Amino acid sequence: MNDNKNLEGANLQDRDLQGRDLSGANLKGAYLYLANLSDANLASADFYRADLSRADLSRADLSRADLLLADLYHANLYHANLYHANLSRANLSRANLTGADLSYTNLKDANLTGADLSYTNLKDANLTGANLTGADLSGANLTGADLSYTNLKDANLKDANLKDANLKDANLKDANLKDANLKDANL
Repeated sequence: MNDNKNLEGANLQDRDLQGRDLSGANLKGAYLYLANLSDANLASADFYRADLSRADLSRADLSRADLLLADLYHANLYHANLYHANLSRANLSRANLTGADLSYTNLKDANLTGADLSYTNLKDANLTGANLTGADLSGANLTGADLSYTNLKDANLKDANLKDANLKDANLKDANLKDANLKDANL
């Protein structure tokens, strides 16, 4: 790894990193509060325990990135590529994930309270034990997703595709499932 990509623990608060190539970078524990990372290449970057709260990651490539325990509170991930990323135990509450690609992503035990996941691709994503209380999943593709033990209380799943999804022991109290596709879903 290049030395310029070893940013472990760096303070990058409010920095403009738009369009930068930080693929494979070590950003463990980095402080990126309010940073502009829109359109950046962050593929396979390591954001373990990084603070990305309120950061702009719109249209960023975060495919295969490690975001274990990262703080993405109120982050903008509009149309971001998070294909096969690790977001296990990450804080994504109030995050904007509209239109993002989260297919094959690990969101096990993640906090997605009040997040906007409308029209997101969550095909085959692992959401086991995630908290999606009040989240907007309208029009989302959840085909084959594992939502077992997930809290979907007050979630909006209107027009969501839940074909072949695993909803075993999920909390669906007051969830909106109007026009959702539940074909072959495990309830």
